[in-house]
Formats: sequence, C-alpha cells, structure tokens
Amino acid sequence: MQIPHDTRRALDVVVALVNTAAEPDHPDGLSDIGALRGFVQEYSISDVGELGARDLAGVRTVRSKFAQVFAAPTARAASVLINELVATAGTTPQLTDHDGYDWHVHYFAPGASVGDHLAADGGMALAFIVVSGEQERLRRCEAPDCRRAFVDLSRNRSRRYCDSRTCGNRLHVAAYRARRKEADAGTSEQEEIVHGGEQQQDPDHR
Repeated sequence: MQIPHDTRRALDVVVALVNTAAEPDHPDGLSDIGALRGFVQEYSISDVGELGARDLAGVRTVRSKFAQVFAAPTARAASVLINELVATAGTTPQLTDHDGYDWHVHYFAPGASVGDHLAADGGMALAFIVVSGEQERLRRCEAPDCRRAFVDLSRNRSRRYCDSRTCGNRLHVAAYRARRKEADAGTSEQEEIVHGGEQQQDPDHR
C-alpha cells in the first residue's frame, strides 16, 4: 500500500497517541502536562506553544476519538467520527516545507491548539485510509494480553500483532511449548498403555 510520507508520519503519531491510553498493565502515558510535553517532543509536533491543562484535556479527547475510529465496525461509522474530528479542529490545508522536510500538507489551522493540530492531521490521515478502502488495516494486537493499536501495512493485510518481535514471537513460543507438552503427554500415555499390556501378558507376573 502506497502512503504519502506526511500521511504515514501522521498515522504513526495517531497510533502512538492511542497507545498512551491507560491499560490494566500500564498507566496512562499522558498522565500530566510533562508527559504531554514529552510526547510532543518525541514526535516532533511542530507549531506548539506553551502547554497547559486545557491542552492535556483536549489531547486526551482526541485520543479517545482516534481509539473509536480503530474500533469502528464499518467505514461509514469511521467516517462519522473522522468528519467530527476534522470539523471540530477547523481544518485548514496548507503546503509547508518546514524544518528541512520536503513539501507536504498540514491540515491544522495556524495557531491551532495541539489537540486541534493532532485532530486535523491525524483525522485526515485516517480519512486517507478509509477513502482507500483500507479501514481493516486499523487494528489492535491479537495477543491476549495486549491491545495496542497499529496500522497493518503488510502487502496481504496479514499482520496480527503490534510487534512481531515481541508479541508475535512470544505467542509463537508459547504455542510451540504447548504443542510439545501435549505431544510429550501423548507419548507418555502410549508408553503406559504398551507397558501395561506387556505386564498383563507376562506369565511370570502372577
């Protein structure tokens, strides 16, 4: 699947933001303004001024909307959520080549809050996926103890885990060990049957 660089980058930010949500095995990744500031710096989100409590609340709201898009059962349901996101953000497409990047499109309006920034750029990236008929690529990890979001960019849409080197390998190893255990148990049972039969047929055992 061919995705423009700026759309791919926006999708990466969407996934990262969704995965900051609190889960049973880890706390909220946006617990305070400091955490939000760290997220903005890590993902090089441009045109962001001083951050405050309103920004944190706004980004958490956008995060929830993005998560709902990943959970949407149909393209129509996803489109309703995305339209709401980009409309609320006051989307204003503009070409830019800031910070040494080649020409690309920003969808957030000048002076937008960080929440509106993420909603506009992330919303349009998600819109690209839906318009391309690829909504099913918006997935959650299938590992029983992991629900991290990811975008399946494999050629045949076959990716099942957020990270094949961790969740994927871990489950493959667990499945292999389970098969070995079952096979060993079957072998032991067969040996007991065979040995038991031999004892019954042995005339010296009376």
